[in-house]
Amino acid sequence: MANNTKRRIFIITGMSGAGKSQALKIFGDFGFFCVDNLPIALFQHFIDYLRASGSRQDIALGIDVREGDRLKELPKMLNSMTADDFIVKVLFLDAAEDCLIRRFSETKHRHPIHKKLSAAISHERKTLSPIRSLADKVIDTSNLKLGELKEKLSALLGYTREGEMQISVASFGFKNGILQDCDIVMDVRFLPNPYYVADLKEKTGLDKPVQDYILSFKETHEFIDKFVDLIQYLIPKYIQEGKSYLTIAMGCTGGQHRSVFMAHEIARRLNKMGLTASEFHRDIEV
Repeated sequence: MANNTKRRIFIITGMSGAGKSQALKIFGDFGFFCVDNLPIALFQHFIDYLRASGSRQDIALGIDVREGDRLKELPKMLNSMTADDFIVKVLFLDAAEDCLIRRFSETKHRHPIHKKLSAAISHERKTLSPIRSLADKVIDTSNLKLGELKEKLSALLGYTREGEMQISVASFGFKNGILQDCDIVMDVRFLPNPYYVADLKEKTGLDKPVQDYILSFKETHEFIDKFVDLIQYLIPKYIQEGKSYLTIAMGCTGGQHRSVFMAHEIARRLNKMGLTASEFHRDIEV
């Protein structure tokens, strides 16, 4: 949540095909509790539930033309939601008609208004016009890529992009198989192996004697500095393409010493830089 103690409720609406579903996914990535197509008739019950629950989580509600005539009730519902404990904002997603027609053609999805597509778009635009006029923010997605939409929503919510990305730094041993579902894999078997030091063999990369041993080599410091610089360079590039999560895998032979220390140290450095990084060690018991 933002520093403000009030909960934020974003009503996400707009033209079918303009990106409402993608926007809801993005809000979910930002930590919002998302509900799509909640009937307007249930709004007050939902607000009452939020007040009673004591939860401080921000909310994103998707509303679209499927509500039909009940959309006329939305302004009244918004007034009832705008109380001392809520900040309510309406986000309207729009796009040019030719763009909407192209998107429906590409996805083969049916428009929720079962008419000829051009007529359905025209009818929907007329129906949603009063909602659009009361929107706090209108975003035209005609020429936006997913990453650009995320950038706009991030700015709307006051987030910094790098701090928003969730980074997981994991360790593994190649002898147990490469770690699956990772974005970047780094082999750190070029570093001297503590396994061959009698006093360190049964310890792990989370133990200080092992860490001191690995850090005693010049190449360790050089590698960490260069690797962290690379990650710092890559994060904005990934974000521009709409990526919210990044998994970095550090591998050594057994997944006990070098990779464990490197995952721990890389995560520590990224957090120190203001990023959000967690660590996970597949092949040791913590």
